[in-house]
Amino acid sequence: MTENRRHSLSDHAFEAVYHPIPQAPVASEPFRPSLELSSEESDVELDSANPPVEVDARIRWIHFVLGCAVLLPWNVMITATPYFMSRLEGSSLQSSFSSYLSTTFTIANFSLLAHATATSKQASNSRRVLFSLTWLALLTALLTASTWFHPPPGVFFTFVLLIGMLQASAGSYLQTAVVAVASLFGHRAMQAVMSGQAAVGVIISGVQVLSAAASTRIAPSPQVDVVALSRTAEENSAALFFGLSTVFLVLTQFAQAWMTKLPGYRTLLARSRSRVRPPPVDSGEIPDETHTLTAGGRKTMNGRVQMLRLVRLNLPYNIAVAYVFVITLSVYPPITISVRSSNPGTHQLLFSAIHFLVYNVGDLLGRFLCSLPRLLVWSARRLLTFALARTLFIPLFLICNIQWSSPAAIRPIITSDVLFMLILLLFGLSNGYVSSMCMMAAPSVTHNPRLRGRTEDVDVAATVASFCLVGGLTLGSFASFAVRAMVCDCNPFAA
Repeated sequence: MTENRRHSLSDHAFEAVYHPIPQAPVASEPFRPSLELSSEESDVELDSANPPVEVDARIRWIHFVLGCAVLLPWNVMITATPYFMSRLEGSSLQSSFSSYLSTTFTIANFSLLAHATATSKQASNSRRVLFSLTWLALLTALLTASTWFHPPPGVFFTFVLLIGMLQASAGSYLQTAVVAVASLFGHRAMQAVMSGQAAVGVIISGVQVLSAAASTRIAPSPQVDVVALSRTAEENSAALFFGLSTVFLVLTQFAQAWMTKLPGYRTLLARSRSRVRPPPVDSGEIPDETHTLTAGGRKTMNGRVQMLRLVRLNLPYNIAVAYVFVITLSVYPPITISVRSSNPGTHQLLFSAIHFLVYNVGDLLGRFLCSLPRLLVWSARRLLTFALARTLFIPLFLICNIQWSSPAAIRPIITSDVLFMLILLLFGLSNGYVSSMCMMAAPSVTHNPRLRGRTEDVDVAATVASFCLVGGLTLGSFASFAVRAMVCDCNPFAA
């Protein structure tokens, strides 16, 4: 029974997603020049029969943790917004801080992702993961230290935006490398990464709910300076949160290093290295460490042509995954945060915190559904239809109990808190499900007939899909300015 279960897991784990190990005799093993082996890893003995690599639960859980780390920087910055805003109190920069933070973060992420994508063939993914995690840990440690200093608002504003841009830059390389390594183990590892990205949002928003509930129940003493007390509490809370995030990133480095020592990972890399052929002996050349880099360099000469071809070839998948996040970021949270509770006894701070939690729970649930075989949808046309259908959420949110600047703007039709939360739950569920299915299907030679079984296109297809995902985040971030201007009837860049 146990042996059959292990074989079943192995069969599922090696389904092609990015640069896969093939299932049984379906496809040949792909060439993987972008994975470099350390001298220690290259000593692994190769079995001439190339048996399937066993992907155990440890590897999938590590990919889950890596998925958490990928979106941790963004969630750190968003969750710490009350702390940042308290430091900018009394400054004209306070009201527009959130918009500037999201825009600069996504622009940096999108820009550096282009470089990470272009150089992915020549880079060692394991080294990129460790290097990116190191930088993210250092940057988060700087945020921890910032809670003990009080520079002028303008200096602090610049400092936070700079830290955010640097985190986004490091996160771009981390995202590219994590997706590459996860895809080697098939769609289950990819699903673990996507679930980790959603799980970190649930954890952080859960902490927000607890903090909001505690703060709204505490009645401050009249003798205490309430403003000073709240600032002190925010600084202490931020220091604890930043510190825990730093520790998590450091532990993730150890998890990544441990994964590279696991038999399945070492066998996978050794098999990938075996695909690199040394120069002929009669050519007079001596094989050395530069041969792999040279081969990778020659292969990337046609990389741009190949990438543009796959942009067109997988256009439905690429448009779908981008459009999912255009819709999501254009209304969440600019419109959703403006919805007010119809219950006068519910504090708005708590209501907003719960709304973040509900969305993240839906997002996580949607990504979890991708692990159920009966619910998998691989059709590009159907996934694109699902993505376009999410546009209907915009008018649904607009007729909720929104606090408009103009009282006569739109009369609310949906005034029930429960119904609003249900719509928000479905919004998050559709975001997680459709985006995950697009990322799993686009580079799959098994389920994407557009690739026509060409394993050499798998890595580029996954990279293009990931790039389109971040492009959708960027476009959605810009669209949020227009949505915010519509709701507040103001200049979103200055108010």
